[in-house]
Amino acid sequence: MEMPDESSGPTWYTVRCLFGTEGERGFVYEERITLWCTDSFDNAIALAETDAATYGATNAVDYLGLAQVCLLPGHPTSGAEVFSLTRDSELAADEYLDTFFDTGTERQSSSSG
Repeated sequence: MEMPDESSGPTWYTVRCLFGTEGERGFVYEERITLWCTDSFDNAIALAETDAATYGATNAVDYLGLAQVCLLPGHPTSGAEVFSLTRDSELAADEYLDTFFDTGTERQSSSSG
């Protein structure tokens, strides 16, 4: 995938950082996506990693050293895509979801709607 031209000045980026800590039954992992207005992928990652260090210290979690950046198409608006990651897999849809996103160990609430 070719990187877009970043020479037009500040724009919006999201950066996904991963955190982990020991939990009662093994480890607890957290994916956190933050929003940054800056002039390059590298600066977005640098800002997010500085924030990740503070977040980790404040919340007693370890930053795992993984930062993935996504350039936003324009300014953030309602319904705008804020992160995209494409992955190749030999898994069918249900198995893929069960393996990566719906393992049964997520700390989440459900919606009644």
